[in-house]
Amino acid sequence: MDVKIEESWKEVLKHEFEKPYFLQIATHLKSEKMSGKTIYPPGSLIFNAFNTTPFSNLKVVLLGQDPYHGPGQAHGLSFSVQKGIPPPPSLINIFKELKSDLDIPIPNHGNLTHWAEQGVMLLNASLTVRANEPMSHAGIGWAEFTNAVIEKISTLKEHCVFLLWGKFAQEKQSLVDETRHLVLKAAHPSPFSADKGFFGCKHFSKANTWLESKGIAPIDWKLQNI
Repeated sequence: MDVKIEESWKEVLKHEFEKPYFLQIATHLKSEKMSGKTIYPPGSLIFNAFNTTPFSNLKVVLLGQDPYHGPGQAHGLSFSVQKGIPPPPSLINIFKELKSDLDIPIPNHGNLTHWAEQGVMLLNASLTVRANEPMSHAGIGWAEFTNAVIEKISTLKEHCVFLLWGKFAQEKQSLVDETRHLVLKAAHPSPFSADKGFFGCKHFSKANTWLESKGIAPIDWKLQNI
């Protein structure tokens, strides 16, 4: 199956694209579109996390659960929204922790492309969702694909940081070889749980300190205002 995805990822994942479960994902998405369903993000952005963060550039994996399901929000990067869209509550809490941790000003937008371009892979466990139906594509095969992605990173890369926020993300910990990579866990930044261990986790500074200890350039977490 010819998937339009960045070349280094295409090489790493070429066998996944030929497996029955991946063909079933493609068939399911085509069927829903033909029946008039609206799917987010748009097709050209489904693999945005891969296209913006090539495998060769990867330093950090920030795992989300599900794309945003409202109009104009999702653009294929976990927690991120397109410019002009108000940052959702979880993203606002991420910015609050960033301000507390590294004294970085809270930006006036929620587009995290600047992070992705530096090697922060903003990966959702499901890469698509039906409009206004959270988790609606969680059972169509995406979990098998993104689990394979995490395993490939763990096996083929050295010295990556995995940021696992919340119970769902932390269930992926077993896929990561912690003798090669750093796993940082905290509560989810959602307003329902951010005060239960997300605020004060200092994951941004901890990630940079660890990367630098391995001779890897740190992430510039500051986003420029628009």
